[in-house]
Amino acid sequence: MAAIDGHILTPRGFVQGRIEFGARIVAVRGRPIDASQARDGAAPIVLPGFVDLHVHGGGGHDTMAGGDAVPGLARAHARHGTTALLATTMTAPRAEIESALAALAPGVASRPVRAARVLGVHLEGPYINRAKLGAQPDFACTATLAEVLALHAIAPIRLVTIAPELPGHLALVVALRAHGFVVQLGHSAASYEDARAAFEAGAQGVTHLFNAMSGLHHRAPGLVGAALAHAAHAELIPDLLHVHPGAIRAACRAIPHLYCVTDSTAGAGMPDGDYFLGAQPVTKCMGGVRLADGTLAGSVLTMDQAVRNLVQIGLPLDDAARRASTFPADYLGERERGRLRAGAWADIAVMDDALRLTAVFVEGEQTALAPV
Repeated sequence: MAAIDGHILTPRGFVQGRIEFGARIVAVRGRPIDASQARDGAAPIVLPGFVDLHVHGGGGHDTMAGGDAVPGLARAHARHGTTALLATTMTAPRAEIESALAALAPGVASRPVRAARVLGVHLEGPYINRAKLGAQPDFACTATLAEVLALHAIAPIRLVTIAPELPGHLALVVALRAHGFVVQLGHSAASYEDARAAFEAGAQGVTHLFNAMSGLHHRAPGLVGAALAHAAHAELIPDLLHVHPGAIRAACRAIPHLYCVTDSTAGAGMPDGDYFLGAQPVTKCMGGVRLADGTLAGSVLTMDQAVRNLVQIGLPLDDAARRASTFPADYLGERERGRLRAGAWADIAVMDDALRLTAVFVEGEQTALAPV
């Protein structure tokens, strides 16, 4: 059994004490302290491991590439404090999606050594609107339940992004929810009314809020307005390139369980240079990743940096940490991850008072750290 002494973020707030764990947490003991004391430098900061529900790549690996891509990216993100993630597909011909799912299935069934747990698949495409592709290639199409179930039989799909305004997609929301999928809205030109109807039909969240969707206008609120008015959950990319800090803070006030994702690509954790996002060449430079025409194409964000960014723009550390761990875990129904309490998986991120990682444990196994 291992133990760490420090300022520990529990479901009830920070305590100064000790966490004891094997593969699961055995006990958390300590006295409550105010969140403002957590960064006093007197002890390590012990946070729940981060849960990233939107990962296209990392460490030079791309989810769509097959081979050892998923173990490689899962190790790369573990070095930055991510202890669980969803491998996320790109819009592509069905045969390419099937091939990618077949390659990543073993990485879902068994966690690679010193790697984040791959909880399953986020199917981001191809059921999106051509008018809001963002950096997705133009293989968008409408969905059928039979097709989603056929893909799910290859590798477990946990989360599906759809554009609700496409023909048949409102009824599909109901059908997908009945089969246990989490459904969120994205890459969409939906009107406010389209999106509200989808939330009422059972859609639960929004894919990279503000990006690749109909924006907020006071007479045409769009998908952004519907999310701010009605969604309990939404993912957001806090790399400070995709979304302005003011918009992040507004969304945090409006959406109770807004959570962080990286939308990371192969260039995450890598030097500047040329990489691939699915079949598309992209370039990492100036803190982001772009297509040749300058379009943002995912990110090179890591979850430890996401937490630092949220704190930088004024969120309290405990709030920022929960948006990177507890909120996404709860959204996916993972009640034994994203929190430090007895019985939960020992997914732990340890930071110093500058919020630099000093240790990461995935299900009790200590991982390597990214070079500083």
